[in-house]
Amino acid sequence: MYRYRLHIITSIVIIAALGLSVGFMSQEPTAPSENNSAPDLAEKVQPNPEEEALLVKRQQELHIALQAYFDQAIASGDIVGAGVSIVKGNSIVISEGFGKKNIRSQEAVDGQTIFRLGSLSKGFAGILAADIIDEGKLHWEDKVRDYIPGFQLGDRQNTDKITLANILSHTAGAPYHSYTNLIEAGLPLTDIATRFKEVNPISKPGAMYSYQNALFALSSEMIHKATGEDITMSLENRFFNPLEMCSTSMDHETLVNAGNVALPHTRWRNSWRPRPLNDHYYNAIAAGGISANAADMGKWMKFLLGHNPDIMNKSALEEAFTPFIEIKGSRKYYQRWPGHVSSFYGYGWRIHKFIENNTAQEKTIWHHGGSVNNYRNEIAIYPESDMGICVLLNSNSKLAKTVVPDVYNIVKEVYQQTESQVSYNEVSIDAEPLAASASFH
Repeated sequence: MYRYRLHIITSIVIIAALGLSVGFMSQEPTAPSENNSAPDLAEKVQPNPEEEALLVKRQQELHIALQAYFDQAIASGDIVGAGVSIVKGNSIVISEGFGKKNIRSQEAVDGQTIFRLGSLSKGFAGILAADIIDEGKLHWEDKVRDYIPGFQLGDRQNTDKITLANILSHTAGAPYHSYTNLIEAGLPLTDIATRFKEVNPISKPGAMYSYQNALFALSSEMIHKATGEDITMSLENRFFNPLEMCSTSMDHETLVNAGNVALPHTRWRNSWRPRPLNDHYYNAIAAGGISANAADMGKWMKFLLGHNPDIMNKSALEEAFTPFIEIKGSRKYYQRWPGHVSSFYGYGWRIHKFIENNTAQEKTIWHHGGSVNNYRNEIAIYPESDMGICVLLNSNSKLAKTVVPDVYNIVKEVYQQTESQVSYNEVSIDAEPLAASASFH
């Protein structure tokens, strides 16, 4: 599993001597208080040099370990390029790139390089639905037919049981990937919705997990009817603008005209070749139409961990991560991750339970993979560890199947190596400059 394990991590002294400059991102400092008599955060909390050194050391050691891991993957021909972000506590610890945007050029991927997200978009839709539900404008139990009158799956009695919760959890009862071909052909969602009357259900609503794109995307039509805004405007107004996710887009033209884009690649002989950007899934934003870079995904993960309560409260956020249906079996790649116990699907998110090696403690991962236009991506949130990992690949690489536990192990190793240098209770994890100094647990 941990194929590219780094056995020796260079010390901070050597790094400093070499003058390594790493483009890490962290929380911007809090603006000064308007009340001049009240001290600002910097005056209230003065980090000591040891804690600051520990934060820098962890960041730099992570960079070295990740560089070794992805360099080996590139040298082995497993990937072309990767955008990587890691969040710990209230800080974006890593937001950078590895490899090339185009295998035929020398342009390197960096933290600002944009990738298509594919089904990572589903996680945005699930969180958006939870936010609108928190406002009382929509409910998980709302019937799809009440918002899309032309929709029918099975007879009238069956159709009337299909809810927003069912289409966001892949439990409406349709066969696997029903009408994904129509999504890729560019048909409008309202037209696709009427085609489901020709589909024979394979289960009652809520009884079986059967992954969908077209049905999932119908959630955007329900959101539109409930709010009066299309999904692109809702996502921008509620999340992308307040989180300053400035490079995130939801249309083909914006992506094509962006200057810093990683091109998708397909296998060609013993290497890779670049492919053009296609326009698939922009008619189904909720299912797979969002594009972003590592920097923006870092902001998104920090938000998902509840560090922006002014934008969405944590209890509403966690609604999307409530298990709705178990994903049975053992054949999926994530079911073979170390310590895997069980998997479920919530609303746009998979929820995995796993046992940390050599312990009896069960932990949680909020996860999704994404594949579109020969991009392949993974996002994983570890709520108990207050940590998030996102890896964006511009090739449909087998590395995607193991990259989450691989990177998790790298992060855990770096944090545990420095654990003895600071007590968890002695570090102010709420202070923005020190957030990444929190213990790994």
